[in-house]
Amino acid sequence: MRVVLSTYGSRGAVEPMAGLAVRLREFGAQVRVCAPPDEEFALRLAGLGVELVPVGSPVRPLVTSVTPGSAQGLAQRAADLMAAQFDIVAAAAEGADALVATGPLPVAAAARSVAEKLGLRYVHASHQPVSLPSPHRRPPARRGQPLPPTATDNQALWDLDARIANTMFGETLGTLRAAAGLAPVDSVRDYAFTARPWLATDPFLSPWQPTGLGVVQTGAWCVPDERPLPAELVAFLDDGPPPVYVGFGSMPRGAVEGVAPAAVEAIRARGRRTVVSRGWAELTLADGRDDCLLVDEVNHRALFRRVAAVVHHGSAGTTTTAALAGVPQVVLAQGADQPYWAGRVTGLGIGAAHEGPAPAAESLSAALHTALAPETRARAAAVAAAVRTDGTAVAARLLLEGAAGIA
Repeated sequence: MRVVLSTYGSRGAVEPMAGLAVRLREFGAQVRVCAPPDEEFALRLAGLGVELVPVGSPVRPLVTSVTPGSAQGLAQRAADLMAAQFDIVAAAAEGADALVATGPLPVAAAARSVAEKLGLRYVHASHQPVSLPSPHRRPPARRGQPLPPTATDNQALWDLDARIANTMFGETLGTLRAAAGLAPVDSVRDYAFTARPWLATDPFLSPWQPTGLGVVQTGAWCVPDERPLPAELVAFLDDGPPPVYVGFGSMPRGAVEGVAPAAVEAIRARGRRTVVSRGWAELTLADGRDDCLLVDEVNHRALFRRVAAVVHHGSAGTTTTAALAGVPQVVLAQGADQPYWAGRVTGLGIGAAHEGPAPAAESLSAALHTALAPETRARAAAVAAAVRTDGTAVAARLLLEGAAGIA
């Protein structure tokens, strides 16, 4: 069987698809991943033996240069991404049997159009639940399109969200579909998601409350990671008690400016050492003291098992990896699905959510007090035992066997 996986975004969008690709290949499928051409993604996929088809512009320069939440240039970026699906992804999918898409709505809507044109099975997968319509929560606001702050009818807000999506992306999608000989669609969002989308999150960490949408929850898609930790990091870990990890993944500098110094100060006040991940924000250390170590990209699964707590932004990937490691968490949510994951961490009793996106040493110290408490670590260890690790296997079997859940 030949499968094409299409995504666009930062590491949180690419890494799960890499995990599914590895599992599909183990099950005998031929797999291509259509993803941004960033060098780190190319190296990561090459290291896993997965073929990359570069699509669109590199993501890192975009993430690190665009003001968080800004809609400037969004329409053109969306149009370019949709056109790339009809062009590059369509060429990559010729002769394939199935196409799985995730990422921004314009990517998914155009990817399903490609699958429709080529007669392929299509799956939309989400790696967080907040973008899937549900009367149990408000929809996230789309860039430049705020929702009425006082509205409380969630279903009415989701209906409004569908209309907003049509306004933002409908005309461009319709033009591309017409050129491909395809009929218009009534709802860009619902067409992209299908009536049975997959939710690639762990059922214990992120339980889906049933709705009229036929969501198929597979479990989280994680990449097997056997990379050894760098020698310098191992020496640091061996040289004292477990440190606290601080890292914000693909968040831009503007979103986490000043967080690292405040975190280091709060961690020092607790008598702990610190490992700081440079990340896309290019975090640095304010001094050269030997109780802190700055690291680049490393094996988080191996590192998190050796730290006292993980301070992070609340992405689905980092939250899940820390939960699997049984390590307490402090979440500094900035936006998107991050507040949801912060709520799950506190709700499960495996850490603390910092109040507000701009922490000071004092407020971080209070959150660390909760995270470093013995009862929190005990709870984190108990939750780790309940988190499944077979999400990619479940998804691969569904796809390869043509089981229910494929639109």
